[in-house]
Amino acid sequence: MRALGPVVLFLVLVEITSGILQGYYTPILTDIARNLGIADGDVNWFEAAQLMFSALAVPVLSRLGDMFGRKRILLVSTVLTAAASWGVAFAPDFWTFLVAWSLQGFYVVWLPLEVALIFARAASAPNRAALTRKAAGVLVGGQQFGVIAGALAAGALVDVFGGDLRLTLMVPAAAATLCVFAVWFGVPETGLRAGGALDVRGFTLLAIGLLLLTSGLTFMRINGAGTWWVWAVLAAGLAAFVPFVRYQLRISEPLVDIRMLCAPTMWPVQLTAGLFGISVLGAQAPMSTFARTDRELHGYGLGLEAGSVSLIIGAYVLSVLTGALLFPLAARLTTPRITLCGAAAVVGTGYGLFLPFHDSLGQTLTNMVIAGLGSGALVAALPSAAAAAAPLNRTGMATGLTNTTKTIGGSFASAVFGIALLSAAGETLGEVAGAATAAPLTGYLTVWTVCSVTAFVAAAALLFVPKLAFADPPLVPGSGNSPIGVPGDNAPR
Repeated sequence: MRALGPVVLFLVLVEITSGILQGYYTPILTDIARNLGIADGDVNWFEAAQLMFSALAVPVLSRLGDMFGRKRILLVSTVLTAAASWGVAFAPDFWTFLVAWSLQGFYVVWLPLEVALIFARAASAPNRAALTRKAAGVLVGGQQFGVIAGALAAGALVDVFGGDLRLTLMVPAAAATLCVFAVWFGVPETGLRAGGALDVRGFTLLAIGLLLLTSGLTFMRINGAGTWWVWAVLAAGLAAFVPFVRYQLRISEPLVDIRMLCAPTMWPVQLTAGLFGISVLGAQAPMSTFARTDRELHGYGLGLEAGSVSLIIGAYVLSVLTGALLFPLAARLTTPRITLCGAAAVVGTGYGLFLPFHDSLGQTLTNMVIAGLGSGALVAALPSAAAAAAPLNRTGMATGLTNTTKTIGGSFASAVFGIALLSAAGETLGEVAGAATAAPLTGYLTVWTVCSVTAFVAAAALLFVPKLAFADPPLVPGSGNSPIGVPGDNAPR
């Protein structure tokens, strides 16, 4: 770990910036919605668009990282994220804001590229999996520190700047710009490269499938679930994945290695990532708008201002930070598989508690802290588990897939939750400002139920993983401290 220290230090700076981008906007989503003249439920479409873009961008960038170097692609993605962040700050209208917000999703590839980079640099170490888990926990710790700093800063700065959103939104853009220099000067490149070329046809097939599914969800919201052709669009989206999978199985250098994905140590991890994305990504906006909903006016919600919402988010993120830092210790005391199962079950428990207990700030904080402990462990565990289960020249693809499946799950959840949170006209109470845009309580109950159930399903899926998966293999006596199946320092790679 000492040899990796300088690299991890600079990557922590990158993850702090990632955390700022994730936490900064959440407390002011209601202010953004009011400024753009949209309803609370429409905020979910910002998340859905960004997550869908990330789902398309991450596999491409991960593959390019394996081919041309993870540091190089990490640098490119930071430049693009910084440019998009400035676009968010200066967007003059709704559609420009939506495009810039979507392009900001390049940052989602940072953590999988970083974990793949660390795993590659530690490949000759006998405890490479443990080192990667420890480094991943530190990176996620930095990320969650950034989330706390971003959330607290946004809640305070929106008042300091007198409600001027443009000035408020320039802060994360400046942080992303500084992140470019951290990668440029502080992160070394790895020598291992994968062969082949970028699978453009596979990307096209994947994009068609994802876009059809997203369009179907959008049309369902606009036209209603009773419109037959909406279901036809969704069915076409699912059908588009059949030729995608067949094509990926035929070529030697696919965009997504389906055979690797189907391995018994890999598919439960990727499934868990997708189900985990529903809660960790799709539920962010609903939690913010629920906390801002006026309880006296609607009979539910917490009626908090942006600054108070920042405090709730801060408590949640502290628990995520704690869960991420405890993950390596828990994995060492038990096994990585048991730790993953337990973390998913804790997430399900936290969101399940929202169903009976959501009437006070204390109940909300308790539930979010419980869910946060499990979420932190999963954020750190999933990419490192995928790296340990993949060939060395596929670590970028494997870790990237955890974020791809997570963002796909979060994207679909955001779209579905946006439909669930639509306000019925009959639920509008009076002519009070904001009453017509508040989401119904049944929508929030739906969100919490889905998050809880999917987390428990993920915990059950992880039981199918072999017992000693993701752990370092035993050492071979007299082999120079090289684990079984891993080349020694003088072996060809």
